[in-house]
Amino acid sequence: QLQLVESGGGLVQPGGSLRLTCAASGFSLDKVAIGWFRQAPGKEREGVSCISISGASTNYDGSVKGRFTISRDKANNTVYLQMNSLKPEDTAVYYCAADRTVVQNMCNINPQFQDAWGQGTQVTVSS
Repeated sequence: QLQLVESGGGLVQPGGSLRLTCAASGFSLDKVAIGWFRQAPGKEREGVSCISISGASTNYDGSVKGRFTISRDKANNTVYLQMNSLKPEDTAVYYCAADRTVVQNMCNINPQFQDAWGQGTQVTVSS
């Protein structure tokens, strides 16, 4: 069974950086596309970024493009989300999710297409 665990959240000042980690045990993340999603209080869960199985394709929501970077670390079976130039509106619970797609070079940041979710990690951007 695919189980995902997020880490790396915390409190950071505006303009600061955080790196989130998505890890799995007993399952190779190389077999799934991975996405990062977030949910702020009172709002729907939204897609932030995703990376394809091959790692060759990534997608970003327009609100984070140029500030966030998603990447794979195959040696450690993890996926990272590097978040720079953080803004108060980035405050949310961040989740990683897996899409058991057969397509190697595409990924989807629609929450409805994901097959497994982690428990989430809180990111708070505040002075």
